[in-house]
Amino acid sequence: MGAGVVQKSGGGGGSGGSRRRRHRGGARPMSDINVTPFVDVMMVLLIIFMVAAPLLTVGVPVELPKTAANALPTEQEEPLTVTITAEGALAIQTTPTPDNELIPKLRAIAVERSDDKIFLRADGSVPYERVMQVMGALNAGGFSSIGLVTDTDGPRLDGRDG
Repeated sequence: MGAGVVQKSGGGGGSGGSRRRRHRGGARPMSDINVTPFVDVMMVLLIIFMVAAPLLTVGVPVELPKTAANALPTEQEEPLTVTITAEGALAIQTTPTPDNELIPKLRAIAVERSDDKIFLRADGSVPYERVMQVMGALNAGGFSSIGLVTDTDGPRLDGRDG
């Protein structure tokens, strides 16, 4: 932030009511701030955040099935998610979890949480039997409100697609 010097227009002595006569014709400091560099920096930061925001979604990569269901409303707490990969492996949030440790871990998590809502993400190629086994384990782990996660714009089953 620099201060500049502004030349006073007008010249010598006039007859005026100005009490500051010692600065006649002299330079006075400029008191305005040049905001152009600040705007440039803010625009660059805005672009960086706009590009980086979509990259912040974290999760286990699965190919979700498409349905015509609407999205669930958002909650106050971060949603708990269990994922079944195409190979049938389980993950709580992003942490891989063996089948025999799923229920004990879910019971420990259920004690800490205020609600019993959990989301189940399963790859579209996973057999229905495996999904139902995991849903039973979620229920045994203390979560009775299970939401199945899908992609939108799937078949409507009324003859129209998307």
